[in-house]
Amino acid sequence: MTSIENTAQLSAVANAASARRFTLAIYAATLFFSALLIFAIQPMFTKMVLPKLGGAPSVWSVAMVVFQAALFLGYLYAHLLARLLTPGRAAIVHLLFLAVVAASLPLSIANGFGTPPEYGVTLWLVGLFFTSIGLPFMALAASAPLLQSWFTATGHKQAANPYVLYAASNLGSFTALIAYPFVIEPLLSLQTQISFWSAGFSALAVLISVAACFAIGREVDAPRHDAQMGARPTTSQCLRWTALAAIPSALVIAVTAYISTDLAAAPFLWVLPLALYLLTFVAVFRERPWINHATVQRLLPYGVAPLAISAFGGDKVFWFVIIALNIFVFVLIALCCHGEAYRTRPHRGRLTEFYLWISFGGALGGVFAGLIAPNVFNNTYEYPILLAAALLVLPGMFKSGWPRFLRDAGPGLFAAAALGAIGIAFDPQALIGELPQTAFAVFLVGLVALMLFNTRRPARYFGLIVLALVVTRLWQPGAGRITTVRSFFGVHQVVETTDRSHYILYHGTTIHGAMRVRDEAGNPALGTPEPLTYYYFGGPISEAIEAARGWRGKLGEIAVVGLGTGSLACHRREGEQWTFFEIDPEVVRIARDPKLFRFLSACAPSALTVLGDARLTLAAKPGQYDLIVLDAFSSDAIPVHLLTREAFAGYLSHLTPHGVIVAHVSNRHMELVSVVGAVGAAEGLTAYAKQDRAANDFAHDYRANAIVVALARDSADLGDLPSRNGWQPVAKRNVTAWTDDYSNLLGAIYRRKFGD
Repeated sequence: MTSIENTAQLSAVANAASARRFTLAIYAATLFFSALLIFAIQPMFTKMVLPKLGGAPSVWSVAMVVFQAALFLGYLYAHLLARLLTPGRAAIVHLLFLAVVAASLPLSIANGFGTPPEYGVTLWLVGLFFTSIGLPFMALAASAPLLQSWFTATGHKQAANPYVLYAASNLGSFTALIAYPFVIEPLLSLQTQISFWSAGFSALAVLISVAACFAIGREVDAPRHDAQMGARPTTSQCLRWTALAAIPSALVIAVTAYISTDLAAAPFLWVLPLALYLLTFVAVFRERPWINHATVQRLLPYGVAPLAISAFGGDKVFWFVIIALNIFVFVLIALCCHGEAYRTRPHRGRLTEFYLWISFGGALGGVFAGLIAPNVFNNTYEYPILLAAALLVLPGMFKSGWPRFLRDAGPGLFAAAALGAIGIAFDPQALIGELPQTAFAVFLVGLVALMLFNTRRPARYFGLIVLALVVTRLWQPGAGRITTVRSFFGVHQVVETTDRSHYILYHGTTIHGAMRVRDEAGNPALGTPEPLTYYYFGGPISEAIEAARGWRGKLGEIAVVGLGTGSLACHRREGEQWTFFEIDPEVVRIARDPKLFRFLSACAPSALTVLGDARLTLAAKPGQYDLIVLDAFSSDAIPVHLLTREAFAGYLSHLTPHGVIVAHVSNRHMELVSVVGAVGAAEGLTAYAKQDRAANDFAHDYRANAIVVALARDSADLGDLPSRNGWQPVAKRNVTAWTDDYSNLLGAIYRRKFGD
C-alpha cells in the first residue's frame, strides 16, 4: 500500500471518528428542536381556536386528547418505518412526508369550521384540531422515535442506550411550553408566531436530513429480525407500560382543569402542568436520574394523604397552597410512573415498540379524562380515581398476591363502598346532621394520621385513601348541595347555605349568583326576588344601567352577555326587551328552573335566551341595542376573546348611536379595567370605571363588591354617571389593547398583584 493510500485511509478514519464525535450532538439538537416545535404548536393553535369557542378549560382538555392521539399515530408511523425500512429509506419517506406537510403551511383553522354547534361541541372541536394540525403534529411526533432508532445504527459509543435521547426531546418540549407564556405570547403577535413556526419547520427538515446521513450506510442488519432486537415483550409488560403512561397522562388533564377553573382558561396556566409532566421524562429517562426512583416511591404516600382529604373541597381559602399541593403530588406520580416505565424498558431493538405502547397509554389516559369522564360524571370524579390508581404502582402493593391485597385493603374498600351506597340512596348530611366543622376537621386529621401510619403497608394505605376520598365527597360542612351538573364548560353546583336562607350557584369555586329562598322566620320567600352578589340595587352595575336609562326615560333592547342565575333580569323595567346570551346550556337550565332561581321567571318571563358563544351569536342576531352588558368575566376563568378589539367592534356594530356598553370585570387575579379602557380607546370610546367598596359583609347580606367599566361613544350618553360618587375616567396606562392576535394575561396578573 502506498503512502498516499495510507494517508487517505488514515484521513478517512479520522474524519469518521470526528463525525461520530458530533453524532450525539446532532441527534440531541434535532430531537430538542423537533420537540420545541411540537410543543409550541399546542398553546399557539389553541389560542387561535379560543375566539371560536370561548375560554373554557375543556377547550384545552379536548386539545390535549387530540395531541395525544396524534402523538400515538405519529409513533405508530415511526414504528412501521423502523421495522420495515432501513434508516436510509425511512429517512427518504419521512422527508417526503415533511415536504407534504410544509406545502400545507402556514398553520390555520381548517375550512368548514364556523360556528360551533349547540350540542356535540367536543366532537366538533376534535374534528377541528385533527383537520387543522393533525398532519403537522404527526410528522413532528414521529421524529423522536425515528431519530432514536436511527441513532442505534450510527455506531456511536452511546448507541447502546438511545433512550437517554428522549430526555433531550422532552427538554425541548419543556423549553417551548415555558417560553410560550413568558416570552412568546407577551412579545409576539399570533401571526408572527405562526411565521416563525413555519420557518422552524423547514429548518427541522434540514436537521433531520443531516442526522439521517450519520446512519445511512451502517444498516447492514436492517430490517432487523427478532434475534437482533431482544426478547419480545410479554402482554403483561405491554399492558403495564400502557397503564404507567395512561395515569399521568390523564392526570395532567385533570390537574389542568382544576387549576384553570380556579384561575383563568389561558395558555400560560395550561402549559404549567404539561411542562412539569414533560420535565419528569427528562428527570428519569437517563442513566443517573435527578431523583432516585425509590425515593419518589417513598415520598408519594406522604403527598397523597393530605390531598385525599382536600380533593373535594368547597371554598378554597388557601387556594395557592392547595394548588401547590396538587401540582407537587402530580409531579411525584408522574416521576413514579415514568421512572418505573424506564426501569422496565426493553432492549434498544424494541425502542419504537416501547414508545408505541407509551403513546397508546397516553392517548387512553387523555380520552378517559378529556372525553369520557366529562360525559359520564357530574363532577370531577376522574381526579380521585386517578389518584387512587396511581398508588397501585407502589412497590409491594401486590407482592403477596391478590388474596393478601384484598385482606389488607378490604376494610377500607368495604367501608368506602358502604358509604357510597348510602350516599346514592340517601342524603348523608341529612342523616348525620350538622356536624361542626371543627369536629370534621379533627376527624380528617386523624384519618390522615392513620394513613401515614400505614405507609409501609401499601394495600391497607390504598384502602384508607379510597375511604378518605369517599368521605370527603359525601359530606362537606358548610353548605348542602341541591344539584350538581357538569357540561363542556365546567361543573356547576347549586348549594343551600347552612342557615337554609339562600341558594348559591357555583361554577367551580366561583359564585355566579345567589337568591334568598327563606325569610328570617324560616318561611319560603315569596314575591319578586332581590338581586344579590354583584347585582344588588345601588351597586355599580345597577348605577350604570340606571344612568344609561336615565336621560332616555327608558331603554328599548338590552343584550346581556352571560346569564348566571339571571339576577340582572330583575333590573328590567316595563317595556324593555332583554336578551341573554349564554354559552352553557346547563346554566340556562338552572336559571330557568323556578325551583332553583326565580329571577327570570319572576322578573323577565319573556326574556330571550340565545345559546352559544356570545361573540358569534350576537354578531349573527339582527337589530341593535341601547345597552350591552358584558357579564362574562366574574368567573376567574375569563374568555379573553370577548375582550379584544375585534370583539368590541362587533359589539359596536350592534349598539345604537347613543348606546352604552357596561363591562363587569371583577376578578381575583387579573386587573382588567385598563384592558377594557385600552380597547375602548382604540375603538374611539370614552370609559368610566368604579370599584365598589360598599358591600363588605357577604356572609350577612350576600352582596359583593364589583368592578365595572361603562363605555360610550360620547360621555353625554352616560348620563349623570360621570358625576356619581366613585366613578372616574379610566386612566391611560401603558397597556396595549388586546386583539385576537395579541393578549397579555401575565401583565394583567402582575398589575392586579403589584399595581403599575
